[in-house]
Amino acid sequence: MAQSSDLQGALKPFYQRASEAEDRLARLEAALASKKDAGNEELLKMVSELQSKLEGAQAEREKALKEVQKISVENAKLQYRITHLVRALEEADCKLASK
Repeated sequence: MAQSSDLQGALKPFYQRASEAEDRLARLEAALASKKDAGNEELLKMVSELQSKLEGAQAEREKALKEVQKISVENAKLQYRITHLVRALEEADCKLASK
Protein backbone atom coordinates (compact mmCIF):
# COMPACT_ATOMS: atom_id res chain seq x y z
CA MET A 1 0.00 0.00 0.00
CA ALA A 2 2.90 2.34 0.70
CA GLN A 3 4.14 1.83 -2.82
CA SER A 4 0.71 2.69 -4.23
CA SER A 5 0.58 5.85 -2.16
CA ASP A 6 4.11 6.82 -3.23
CA LEU A 7 3.21 6.13 -6.88
CA GLN A 8 0.05 8.26 -6.65
CA GLY A 9 2.05 11.03 -4.98
CA ALA A 10 4.67 10.86 -7.75
CA LEU A 11 2.02 10.92 -10.48
CA LYS A 12 -0.06 13.70 -8.92
CA PRO A 13 1.93 16.56 -10.58
CA PHE A 14 1.59 14.82 -13.94
CA TYR A 15 -2.18 14.47 -13.54
CA GLN A 16 -2.38 18.12 -12.53
CA ARG A 17 -0.33 19.23 -15.56
CA ALA A 18 -2.48 17.05 -17.85
CA SER A 19 -5.63 18.58 -16.40
CA GLU A 20 -4.25 22.10 -16.87
CA ALA A 21 -3.27 21.25 -20.46
CA GLU A 22 -6.77 19.95 -21.16
CA ASP A 23 -8.24 23.18 -19.75
CA ARG A 24 -5.92 25.32 -21.91
CA LEU A 25 -6.78 23.23 -24.95
CA ALA A 26 -10.50 23.67 -24.29
CA ARG A 27 -10.03 27.46 -23.99
CA LEU A 28 -7.98 27.56 -27.20
CA GLU A 29 -10.59 25.52 -29.06
CA ALA A 30 -13.32 27.87 -27.83
CA ALA A 31 -11.29 30.92 -28.87
CA LEU A 32 -10.62 29.39 -32.28
CA ALA A 33 -14.30 28.57 -32.75
CA SER A 34 -15.29 32.15 -31.89
CA LYS A 35 -12.70 33.52 -34.34
CA LYS A 36 -14.02 31.19 -37.04
CA ASP A 37 -17.54 32.42 -36.30
CA ALA A 38 -16.35 36.04 -36.54
CA GLY A 39 -14.54 35.24 -39.80
CA ASN A 40 -17.62 33.49 -41.14
CA GLU A 41 -19.75 36.50 -40.23
CA GLU A 42 -17.37 38.75 -42.15
CA LEU A 43 -17.48 36.41 -45.14
CA LEU A 44 -21.28 36.21 -44.98
CA LYS A 45 -21.47 40.00 -44.82
CA MET A 46 -19.13 40.29 -47.81
CA VAL A 47 -21.15 37.73 -49.78
CA SER A 48 -24.35 39.60 -48.92
CA GLU A 49 -22.84 42.89 -50.10
CA LEU A 50 -21.63 41.29 -53.33
CA GLN A 51 -25.07 39.78 -53.95
CA SER A 52 -26.65 43.20 -53.44
CA LYS A 53 -24.20 44.76 -55.88
CA LEU A 54 -24.86 41.97 -58.38
CA GLU A 55 -28.61 42.47 -58.12
CA GLY A 56 -28.12 46.21 -58.63
CA ALA A 57 -25.91 45.60 -61.66
CA GLN A 58 -28.45 43.17 -63.12
CA ALA A 59 -31.23 45.73 -62.66
CA GLU A 60 -29.07 48.37 -64.38
CA ARG A 61 -28.33 45.92 -67.20
CA GLU A 62 -32.04 45.21 -67.73
CA LYS A 63 -32.75 48.93 -67.72
CA ALA A 64 -29.99 49.51 -70.27
CA LEU A 65 -31.27 46.68 -72.49
CA LYS A 66 -34.75 48.21 -72.48
CA GLU A 67 -33.25 51.58 -73.41
CA VAL A 68 -31.24 49.97 -76.23
CA GLN A 69 -34.39 48.30 -77.56
CA LYS A 70 -36.26 51.60 -77.41
CA ILE A 71 -33.45 53.40 -79.25
CA SER A 72 -33.24 50.60 -81.84
CA VAL A 73 -36.96 50.94 -82.61
CA GLU A 74 -36.60 54.71 -82.87
CA ASN A 75 -33.56 54.28 -85.13
CA ALA A 76 -35.48 51.92 -87.43
CA LYS A 77 -38.32 54.47 -87.69
CA LEU A 78 -35.88 57.23 -88.54
CA GLN A 79 -34.13 55.06 -91.13
CA TYR A 80 -37.51 54.39 -92.75
CA ARG A 81 -38.32 58.11 -92.83
CA ILE A 82 -34.89 58.96 -94.28
CA THR A 83 -35.33 56.37 -97.03
CA HIS A 84 -38.69 57.84 -98.02
CA LEU A 85 -37.47 61.42 -97.79
CA VAL A 86 -34.47 60.62 -100.01
CA ARG A 87 -36.77 58.92 -102.52
CA ALA A 88 -39.18 61.89 -102.48
CA LEU A 89 -36.25 64.29 -102.96
CA GLU A 90 -34.93 62.28 -105.90
CA GLU A 91 -38.40 62.24 -107.49
CA ALA A 92 -38.70 66.01 -106.98
CA ASP A 93 -35.28 66.53 -108.59
CA CYS A 94 -36.30 64.38 -111.56
CA LYS A 95 -39.52 66.37 -112.04
CA LEU A 96 -37.61 69.67 -111.91
CA ALA A 97 -35.02 68.37 -114.35
CA SER A 98 -37.69 67.21 -116.80
CA LYS A 99 -39.37 70.63 -116.94
